[in-house]
Amino acid sequence: MTQTTLRAAVVGSTGYGGVELIRFLLGHPNVQVTSVISSSHAGTLLSDGFPHLTEIIVDELDAVDVDLIKSKADVVFTATPHGVSSALCPKLLDAGLKVVDLSGDFRLQSGELYEKWYKHQPADPAYLQKAVYGLAEVFGDDSKGAEFISNPGCYPTCTVLGLAPAVAAGWIDPATIIVDAKSGVSGAGRGLSQLVHYSEINENFLAYKVNKHQHVPEIEQTLSRIAGKPVVTTFTTHLVPMTRGILCTAYATLTDKRTDEDFIEMYRAYYKGRRFVRIRNKGKWPATKEVWGSNYCDIGFSVDERTGRVTIISVIDNLVKGAAGQAIQNLNLMMGWDEWAGLEFTPVYP
Repeated sequence: MTQTTLRAAVVGSTGYGGVELIRFLLGHPNVQVTSVISSSHAGTLLSDGFPHLTEIIVDELDAVDVDLIKSKADVVFTATPHGVSSALCPKLLDAGLKVVDLSGDFRLQSGELYEKWYKHQPADPAYLQKAVYGLAEVFGDDSKGAEFISNPGCYPTCTVLGLAPAVAAGWIDPATIIVDAKSGVSGAGRGLSQLVHYSEINENFLAYKVNKHQHVPEIEQTLSRIAGKPVVTTFTTHLVPMTRGILCTAYATLTDKRTDEDFIEMYRAYYKGRRFVRIRNKGKWPATKEVWGSNYCDIGFSVDERTGRVTIISVIDNLVKGAAGQAIQNLNLMMGWDEWAGLEFTPVYP
């Protein structure tokens, strides 16, 4: 182990996000996975459930024990269900560990909003204040040197990256934003439910949690921060019979006459140096297959002169840019490393 190697633990190692984290961390030049943790599978081998990880150095799953984690790790990724991290992360932080939380427990600054939308008791307000919201391409400087980062949700990542430059520039009226979002079934996690049962979702396409999705307040909180004033949106989610990917189609009214070329130029300037955001050329719109297995967010535009509106299409892999990849990107920012470290994967195609 070199002097620059960081020891990492992953709590929630048997979920899709946790497994994807481990896969990426195994290829990170500055990180060694030293503990894989699962409260429900402690004592078993991770590779028994996930044979693609057969060559993982640390295979036996540990229980959730803060003292044990402290003895093995310097940084902890908590890929836990909502309502678990709110109690666990403060203990890890108090033990002197760095934490990147992938749950929704620390994303909302308002405990009242969290309780309303997530139906769980909110985290201690003192720790909500400590958590840095890690949307790297927009608030990346906040993550540099941080001890505690709250990783954004998958839908908010895709939605906000598509809208942030236009909102920041005042090119669209935030009050007119409507987002039509579609996700693959891995976004629902590994848990069994009728919604993701093969015979229910195969050859099917459906809307769910209409006007009630827990990511709505996160999207509005982030866009409000960018706009400098309250933003309320209409956000509708759909489930698509595919494994990975999110496609967000956002519609908004222009505040002045603009062209596709104007948007392309402005977005490329906004995201200059942020290598994980790729802006398409005029008349080219992204597809989920084109970011599959990668940490990219691809964005395309179409200005409608007839209606005075713009359509913005953004795509991500929900398990990578929407979860594990962005968590590692945030770790890189936290540690002052190259933002690309461990993430230099070209999308898998077809």
